[in-house]
Amino acid sequence: MKRIIIICEGPTEVEFCKDVLYSHFLAKNIYIQTPLIKKSGGGIVPWSVLKKQIYNHLLQDKEALVTTLIDYYGILDKYQFPDWVASKVIANKVERVDLLEKGMKDSIDPSISVRFEPYIQLHEFEALLFNEMAVFIRHIPTSDFIDQAELTNTIASNPNPELINDTPNNAPSYRLKRLIKGYNKIVYGAILAKEIGLNKIRAKNPRFNGWIERLENIT
Repeated sequence: MKRIIIICEGPTEVEFCKDVLYSHFLAKNIYIQTPLIKKSGGGIVPWSVLKKQIYNHLLQDKEALVTTLIDYYGILDKYQFPDWVASKVIANKVERVDLLEKGMKDSIDPSISVRFEPYIQLHEFEALLFNEMAVFIRHIPTSDFIDQAELTNTIASNPNPELINDTPNNAPSYRLKRLIKGYNKIVYGAILAKEIGLNKIRAKNPRFNGWIERLENIT
């Protein structure tokens, strides 16, 4: 059986992998493991720290493919990710994140980088949840919606949720906290993602879908 190690930024991503991705890949004879980023307690870390963990997985498990599930929104200047400075002058966010992923891969020794498939979620994991309003209505009590109309409009006006604004008040996770009373990203994130289903998530999020396709086609 083929194996993939998905280094997850936090508990939300781990639960998503377990609830949504695990069975999908198992059906394709691929087993996934979902370790958290070390030394973070949930959240992104400097590239030097993440790179060390990537190397450890690649060297300790010589048969597995290693990938990442981290949010672009959480990466800061001080974390010194490869090509970070160059990426910031690129206006197109998709191209910007593509460059960062390439820089991550290029910074790993070529002898093992063939088994490394970096992935950065644009802008946050929570973007994947902006799929269809009916799912929110089924799982969120009416009394917990602070502004149901805004949430409905956000979903309707963003056919590609990955491009939802990344400003502090409008990043996907902050929108959900602002629009839903008591929103818990770990609990609700897992429930909503599972209810939406992988096929619908892939259909609306092209970068995410491309990542899943690359993982499905590991050799």
